[in-house]
Amino acid sequence: MMKIDKILILLFLVFVGFACQDELDTNPTDSTSGDVLFSDVQKANVALNGIYRAMYVADEWSANWADEEFGVTAFLLTYDLMGEDMVQNEGGSGWFWFDYMYNVKSDYTHKSGRPYSVWFFYYTVISNANSIIAAQDNLTGAPSEISSLIGQAYALRAYAYFSLIRFYQQTYVGNEDAPGVPIYTEPTTNVSEGSPRGTVADVYTQIDADIQQALTLLDPDVAAPRIHPSHIDYYVANGLKAQVALEKQDWTTAESAATIAMSGGTTMLSRENLANGFGFNDANSGTVLWGLQIISEHISDTQSLFGHMDASTSSYAENARKCVSSWLYNQMASTDVRKQMWWNGPLEENASLGTQLSYNQFKFRFSDPTNALGDYILMRHEEMMLIKAEAQCMQAKYGEARTILTELMAERDPNYDISGLTDANTLTVNDANGPTTPLGGSSTLLDEIILQRRIELWGEVGRILDIKRLKTGFSRNFEGSNHTQKLLSRNTLNPEYPDFVMSIPQSEFDGNNNMNDVSDQNPWADN
Repeated sequence: MMKIDKILILLFLVFVGFACQDELDTNPTDSTSGDVLFSDVQKANVALNGIYRAMYVADEWSANWADEEFGVTAFLLTYDLMGEDMVQNEGGSGWFWFDYMYNVKSDYTHKSGRPYSVWFFYYTVISNANSIIAAQDNLTGAPSEISSLIGQAYALRAYAYFSLIRFYQQTYVGNEDAPGVPIYTEPTTNVSEGSPRGTVADVYTQIDADIQQALTLLDPDVAAPRIHPSHIDYYVANGLKAQVALEKQDWTTAESAATIAMSGGTTMLSRENLANGFGFNDANSGTVLWGLQIISEHISDTQSLFGHMDASTSSYAENARKCVSSWLYNQMASTDVRKQMWWNGPLEENASLGTQLSYNQFKFRFSDPTNALGDYILMRHEEMMLIKAEAQCMQAKYGEARTILTELMAERDPNYDISGLTDANTLTVNDANGPTTPLGGSSTLLDEIILQRRIELWGEVGRILDIKRLKTGFSRNFEGSNHTQKLLSRNTLNPEYPDFVMSIPQSEFDGNNNMNDVSDQNPWADN
């Protein structure tokens, strides 16, 4: 397998300092051995917290280019820029520009590009989760705390495999027998035997098993209560289950899991919340199921999501502005609070720097620009509402789907009306503008659910992942397009376009005797 000198629990023991009371405790001494670290649940929680912290730090996931390799939100931003709903207006310093241009797949030969960083990051999470799981029988401490610890490790492993398989392969349905990603369920070192790719179905079998084990261990009747918003609990694990079921088109499971996920005390953002400028930067918000609470000592303005999104600061976003597509913007009524608060509309005059640009985004902003603060939100109540609505629609439960969609939109647009939509679970296709984007707006109930998912979760869930899941393809070449890279030479309308799938890094082939760099590498598109 890939040499994983860093893929050890000790990766997270090199950080120096003392944790504040409201921080994750990730700071034992450098000399702590694995045996001591896993001697009791309190020490093992330090390792667990190290995984959570790794999810937002930079400087670890590639040999260079750390400014675009700051953990999970960097990858989600990549997935959004690979679609048609987010525009990068200019190249700026180059960060994320090549993702937007579909010009990173060839970076697989070295350790500084997107192919390596995503692969290395998620296998780091997996390796550390495996070490925690392997220690469960030897831990001392309160049974409820051990149950919570091990349950979170299983959930994190499922999350990592789910993230890997969606980036390095097409969607589940129709590709069950296609090559997957290597599976490891035991602790590994840099001399461990590598695993073969197996199949997509193999990977999802492991994901499902891990989520089920996580749910058993995180059940509120047996697990200690969550003590930090960065931690996964029973409701977050159900949210993960709903996401996976949606990918697999397991509609009944998606509906039931999303329902449970929403029962843990979260609520959707109100129209008033949005009108007051909620900046999607507070993991303690009532809408957040799961978020990463950021500590200023662990991040910088340039190596952060907000540094690449908030154009009001002097960070990278100032001259590499992220915008909503003009088409998506135009789908919102003037009375929709999101249209008023999340993006500029068309402006008469654009500035060369900063926020004065047509369609520039304001959804994601630093909470404290001076200290580069702003939490990362990974799962919201509204996502679960939209999963439930889609799952109900796909089961022809049209009335129930309409009810939940109307409930959401009552807090977005007081004039919202879907009475004219056809009760159908098909997507309308318009090749001139790209599938699922009919020129006249939504025709079917499913059209509208997917449209509202695109608007509500813009910048949060990675648009290209939905494009692959829905098998629609996309086009940036719509009338009035504000895209600076329209990809005219690429066949992105192909529902299974090969370049929607990332290349596997060469370092994996170099270190894994069970993978061949010819037969196991993902294919390239010929246009």
